[in-house]
Amino acid sequence: MSENNVYTRLEEARKAAGYSTAREAADAIGVSYPTYAAHENGQRGLARAAERYARFFNVSLDWLLTGKGDAGPKRTGRTPFDAPPPNARIGDKLKEGGSSIPVYGQAVGGVDGEFLMNGNILYEVMAPPILSHVSGAYGVSISGDSMWPRYEDGEVAFIDPSRRVRKGDYVVAQIQLEEHGPLLAYVKKFVRHNAQELVLEQFNPPKQLVFPADSVVTVHFIALAGVA
Repeated sequence: MSENNVYTRLEEARKAAGYSTAREAADAIGVSYPTYAAHENGQRGLARAAERYARFFNVSLDWLLTGKGDAGPKRTGRTPFDAPPPNARIGDKLKEGGSSIPVYGQAVGGVDGEFLMNGNILYEVMAPPILSHVSGAYGVSISGDSMWPRYEDGEVAFIDPSRRVRKGDYVVAQIQLEEHGPLLAYVKKFVRHNAQELVLEQFNPPKQLVFPADSVVTVHFIALAGVA
């Protein structure tokens, strides 16, 4: 590229990660397209979002912000998240039916069923046919009964990270409430996501969860769920 600044490096990282358009990347990351586009074209400062983009596109934060270091974009596959330090590798693409996919989660969730999404694999299961050819497909173990009767404790939600999320869909959202803080995952019903906030709905007790837009790391579509 003719220029070498944080915005062109963000574009370079996005393309190297396999996302040909800014809209495709925004959908996969779980941020609104206008917000991501403004970050990439330089109309809006990156601020805290730089760390989220560096993690998602698997580049170093120092390289993204300054261009220094050798941890620039090197990959073309996609993963649902890149949580340091990585302790699991998700294949670039599941090429055959019957392939296994990782299931993430923890035995006990928080008050709203949230759990740490830190890359620890609970176990692996066979990929359902609907996800057998989806890049980066994965599962999460449902914790608690906050979404009963839609989902029960111990069920596995199978995730399609490539599908665009719409109002009324069920999703797993990764939230980072504090800078450098832990990633928390919530299995909820999607209400809306814009430049200001992400709003999710839970059933038990009935309420809406509202998160600042800059705390949202990813919002991924739940394709189906059941006992694995």
